[in-house]
Formats: sequence, structure tokens, C-alpha cells
Amino acid sequence: MNKITVVGAGNVGATVANVLAHKDIVKEVVLLDIKGDVARGKALDSWQQAPIDYYSTRLVGTENYEDTANSDIVVITAGVPRRPGMSRDDLITTNAKIVVSVTKSILQHSKDPIIIVVSNPLDVMTFAAYKASGLPDTKVFGMAGILDTARYRAFLATALDVSPKDIQAVLMGGHGDTMVPLPRYTTVAGIPVTEMIDTATLDAIVERTKKGGGELVKLMGTSAWYAPGAAAAQMVESIVKDENRIFPVCARLNGQYGLDDLYLGVPVQLGKDGIEKVIELKLNADETALLKSSASHVQDVIGTFKGMNLI
Repeated sequence: MNKITVVGAGNVGATVANVLAHKDIVKEVVLLDIKGDVARGKALDSWQQAPIDYYSTRLVGTENYEDTANSDIVVITAGVPRRPGMSRDDLITTNAKIVVSVTKSILQHSKDPIIIVVSNPLDVMTFAAYKASGLPDTKVFGMAGILDTARYRAFLATALDVSPKDIQAVLMGGHGDTMVPLPRYTTVAGIPVTEMIDTATLDAIVERTKKGGGELVKLMGTSAWYAPGAAAAQMVESIVKDENRIFPVCARLNGQYGLDDLYLGVPVQLGKDGIEKVIELKLNADETALLKSSASHVQDVIGTFKGMNLI
């Protein structure tokens, strides 16, 4: 794979492009935005960083979809970010129109790309991109679980005073307050986290994780970008290198977990063709109930999208 396009040169998109450049795994990263000079400026700034941080990936900024031609992977970050007092769901009307338009424009110049959606509300925007693209569902998925588990792991690392490198976790469900962290699948250097932390503290961390995005919006007045950008870049890396890494990803379910034609966060295997496999965990009754509740919320918002008749 030689070419990655990142749509949206805001904080998240620019971070995706910059982190990818540092990984030095593709020949070219195209940063596209309706504000062409902003995209050109951020791409130029990152390219001027290359001699310092020692990478060869070229960065190109543009407002022209023609420059995205023959992209192997497209990361869609376009859309308006959250402001204080807004939920992710509040963004649906504006961002659905943007994501559908972007997806159709990309497909005019790239025949069969893998599409990773980052725009909020994430689960519904991924569904929108899938419907607008006509691509197999293994090639259209969203970034949410990697970010959510990263927040969860970071909070645990702080509470336990250990390195976040040693914490592994799985988190499922919608990207938002209905997400489903799974403490039963959380380990610290292979040790179950429940053996290292009391229940009350763990429950508080789970609740903080669910509202992790909102916490940052309140602090900064806008959505986060460093961790979301790095999370999307990590997904790209697993695909480009055909690593088959297992990540929680917003993927289309076709009967798994008793759900059908629904985009929801689940663990998957990511390789050169996109989603190589959806992994179906053996959830207990409580976990299943939480997942079903999260799915129901996502279904409601998808219903709102369908009512817009954009596709």
C-alpha cells in the first residue's frame, strides 16, 4: 500500500496524518479539506518535520478529490466537533450529510479503498459511509474502541501506578455513554485487573471511561485529537503491515451477538483486506444485557439517519 488519504484537516485529521508519517509505512499521505490552504499548510509543516524526526512519507495537502485518486485507505474525520453541552448524537444532521458526500466523492477517484470513519456520532456515521459506498462491510468500519480502551487503560495505569504498556482490555458497544467496558477481560501483565484494584475504584474508572470524551470537551471546549488521531493511525498500520492485530472496532454485525445489519463496537482482526474476522466473545448475562442496551441506542440513532433520506 502506497497511498493513504485523510479527509478533514482539523485537529483529528492532522494528527492522523502526522502520526502516520512518523510510522513511515506508506509512500504518501494526502490531507484533504474544504479549506485547501489549511490542509496544505499542515501537510507542509509535517513534511518539514521529516528531516528532524527521520521519516520519508510525503505529505500533500489539497481541497481537490482528484488528488486522492487510487488511495488504498481513506480515513474520514470530516465533520463538526462537539462543543460543551452537545452529545455525539446532536451532530448527526450536519455530519451525516458531510460523511455521505465525502464517501461518494472519494469513490469517484478510488475504486476499492478501505474506509475508516472517525466522525461522530461514530456508529451511525460508519453505517452512513457503508451505505453510501457500496463497498463490502469488511472494508468500511469505524474507529472508536481503540480510543475508548486507551482511555480506560490510561485511567487504570494512573490508579495502579503502572505502565499503560502492560494493560490489555476489551471494550464493546456504541461509542458514547452506552459503551460496555469488560473488566472480566482486563489484565495487567496477564494478571486479572480485579486482583489488583477494588470494585468501587474499578467501577468509577468504568464510568469515567464512558464519559471520557465529554470530560475533554468540558476541559477544552472541543473534542480531543491526540488520542483519537493516534488510534486511527494504529488501525491503518495494522492494515498496511497485514499484522492481523485484534482491536475493538466499530464493525457491521451479521448475526454475531444476536445482532444484524448494525454497526457496533466489537473485537475484530485487522489485516490487509480490512476486517478479516469478527471475534465473538462468550459474554455473560449482565454483559449481554449491556450490549443489547447499547445496540438499542445505536439503532435509534440509525433510525434518525434513515429518516433523513440521504441515500
